[in-house]
Order: sequence, then structure tokens, then C-alpha cells
Amino acid sequence: MSLTFTPLADLAEAPILALNNAHEKETSYLSLEKYRQMVAAAFYAKGVAPADAYLIAFDQNGAYDSPNFLWFKDRYARFAYIDRIVTAPEARGRGLARALYEDLFAQARAGGHTLVGCEVNSDPPNPGSDAFHAKLGFEEAGSTLLANGKTVRYLVKFL
Repeated sequence: MSLTFTPLADLAEAPILALNNAHEKETSYLSLEKYRQMVAAAFYAKGVAPADAYLIAFDQNGAYDSPNFLWFKDRYARFAYIDRIVTAPEARGRGLARALYEDLFAQARAGGHTLVGCEVNSDPPNPGSDAFHAKLGFEEAGSTLLANGKTVRYLVKFL
């Protein structure tokens, strides 16, 4: 399957924000201002047009204050951190998330990174995400209870 990944800065913002905010339970709500800040500071911010799927990731130099990002920053000198990935319900099953991850892995390797990390909700549970990350070779590196009441597991994949 050949896919074209478009920088998020080149995609219409409204559909991406609508997709994100329809899944805020998993990803957290984004305002337009916060979205623009994230895209500008990201190591990787690409999507599949018009708003089928997207992924935003930061590296250790990212200007980002998420407690999950900071967890990785406190523990790893060099990494790429996946902050959010969302696939529209009607676009699921086409391998978009996996393809975006593979593209991120390639960009991370090219940038000299040897580790990609992310977090997955454990309470509330997200079994689909758990299975997806296990298939890609992610392993648990820690967990925490966040201020918003969610419990997350931190996952890493060595490249």
C-alpha cells in the first residue's frame, strides 16, 4: 500500500481538530492555539488527508509540557515521544496507524534516535491500543497516575 503523508501544517486544521476532539477521552482536548503550538514544536507531525489519520511526536528537544512527555525527558537523553495518533472510524482497518508509526520510526532513525516512546491508558483501559503496540514491539517501561485521574503505562520501542 502506498500512502502519502502530509505535514499537518499543510492540512486543513478544522478537520484534524474535529477528529482529535471526537477522541479526547483517549488523547485530550485541543484548542486551535494549542494544536498550532504542538505542530510547530513537533519532531514529527503528519497526517493522511483530508483527516483520515494523524500522528504528532516530539523529540527530547521539544518545547512541550505534557507530564507524559516530561516522564520520558526525565529518563532518556534521546528519544521520540508519540503524543497522539488518531484514525477516523471510517478509515480504520486500512493500516494507516501502522504506516504512520513506520514513517515516524524511519524519521527517528534518520535523526539518530534509538528509542520511541508513548503512553497508553490503563485506566480507563485501551485494549486495542495495547494490542497494536505489542504487535509493533513496544514494551512497558513504567506507569503513573496522572492528575486527571487516568492511569497510564509508558511504552518504549528500541529502534
